[in-house]
Amino acid sequence: MQITSKKGEWFEIVVPSDWNGISTEHLFWNVWNAPKKLTHQFRTNKEVTVNGSPANWHEALKAGDRLRIKLFSDVEFGVTPTYMDLEILFEDDHLLIVNKPAGVNTHPNSPEDTETLANGVAFHLQANGESRQVKHIHRLDRDTSGAILFAKHALAGSILDKMLEERKIKRTYVALVQGKIRGKKGTIKEPIGRDRHHPTKRRVSPNGQQAITHYEVIEASLHSSKVKCQLETGRTHQIRVHFSHIGHPLIGDKLYNEEPSSNRLALHAERLQLTHPLTFEKIDVVCPIEW
Repeated sequence: MQITSKKGEWFEIVVPSDWNGISTEHLFWNVWNAPKKLTHQFRTNKEVTVNGSPANWHEALKAGDRLRIKLFSDVEFGVTPTYMDLEILFEDDHLLIVNKPAGVNTHPNSPEDTETLANGVAFHLQANGESRQVKHIHRLDRDTSGAILFAKHALAGSILDKMLEERKIKRTYVALVQGKIRGKKGTIKEPIGRDRHHPTKRRVSPNGQQAITHYEVIEASLHSSKVKCQLETGRTHQIRVHFSHIGHPLIGDKLYNEEPSSNRLALHAERLQLTHPLTFEKIDVVCPIEW
């Protein structure tokens, strides 16, 4: 973990020995994989300093240098702050992980939509005196509960987006499915595309996008099985479509299960694991659910 601190609007890092000899430009582009447009913005606005002076972006950093980046300027939230009783699983100056309840959208689909998790996060930040643009890194379906990751500023958001794309953020789900699944482990590798007969449904389709779901059976009875799932891809409704396809639709799934047998979709994002984008701290958040 790096030695870091917040200095007003600035984030300070004491350059560690393994960064000795690399340039600020290399740090942004190759270590953090920050977008060139965002890096150019920091550079043009002189929002990066080394030992109190504007950074020379091509000059080698030395271990012990004090690198500062202006990350915490006040910006518009982007959504209307709305009070919500949030369960915060992890929070620091750069990111936030929240346990989303079922029945709540991750983000607004229109300006009039003010009862989403993103609105609740904006209120939480506002109440803590932080004016930050709310950015979710991934999303969960309205009826799915569990851990969702938010970035508090553009640099963290861009790095986390890249990490998600490169599968460096590990998400584990738990689901209750109909029927007894044979075997202890399995992988469903079936492409998923839109269902042209329904506005929101997806289906397994040879012309769809690659979708891979790994699962492990935790408990099984004659009528249901509790499974733990990890995704290699993040297609819309992926777990729901895949288990419906193999004859074990999720309990409570009114879209893919003809006999849902419950009003609550039995799908929960139980665990989120990642390396912090700026401090390199190992983050492992678990929010279990009892079914």
